[in-house]
Amino acid sequence: MEVLKTKAALKAYLKPLKAAGKKIALVPTMGALHNGHISLIKLAQENADVIICSIFVNPTQFTDPKDLEKYPRPIEHDLAMLDEAGCNAVFMPNVEEMYPAGGDENWHIDLGNAEFLLEGAFRKGHYQGVTQIVKKLFDAVEPDVAMFGQKDYQQVLMIKNMLEHFKLPINIITCPIIREDDGLAMSSRNIHLSETDRKNALVLSKSLQFVVDNFNSFPLSELEQQAKSFYDGIEGVELDYFTIANGDTLQAAASKTEHKLVALVAAKVGATRLIDNMIIK
Repeated sequence: MEVLKTKAALKAYLKPLKAAGKKIALVPTMGALHNGHISLIKLAQENADVIICSIFVNPTQFTDPKDLEKYPRPIEHDLAMLDEAGCNAVFMPNVEEMYPAGGDENWHIDLGNAEFLLEGAFRKGHYQGVTQIVKKLFDAVEPDVAMFGQKDYQQVLMIKNMLEHFKLPINIITCPIIREDDGLAMSSRNIHLSETDRKNALVLSKSLQFVVDNFNSFPLSELEQQAKSFYDGIEGVELDYFTIANGDTLQAAASKTEHKLVALVAAKVGATRLIDNMIIK
């Protein structure tokens, strides 16, 4: 497995592969890898010939400097996981490589109204930072396909909107959420959960599963209220939002007949903020 730290080295690695007609997949990550990330690698291997995984903790998408500072960076562990999974190359630039001194880093594109909903309301500017770095990674790799996890459902929508904005010929593949045996969505942030927090965090998947299981039993508003009631009285858990939304716009669903519906939740569990979602239909 090649470890590449500059865009020039990446281009040199990719040039003969592209000349040979190889299909390239990009799996962008911020490291602290778990089996959810490895599922992206495996799905990429089904859709391309060469798999590039990027590891870059992007400063422009963190709205809280403390969150950036404490983001886990177990790089040796990450490289070992990727090597074992059969990843072909890892692009691991530093901040100066992606945001060179003197470069024009003015970035603001129209991502649609969904940018300002849910995560966008709690983390203002977050998706501008996300799309900025993903565009930089796309420019560096020029992949045929790129893999993103469903757990960051809103992020995938924003990246698709960015793709449309620039008319980029890249196929985005959304990969299903990988869960622990008890239902907790795998996340790099789970490492920060105490034993009590870890048990309390199960309320996210349980409330979502309740909506999926009981979708035909209650009106939308009652279904949502019952799901929110799961969080009542759990010490150390603070619900940011729970919504049943249109899967394309993230606006609150007005009717069960909308063609795509998703339930999304965010909550602070102890000192750790977690997100999760389940597609209803």
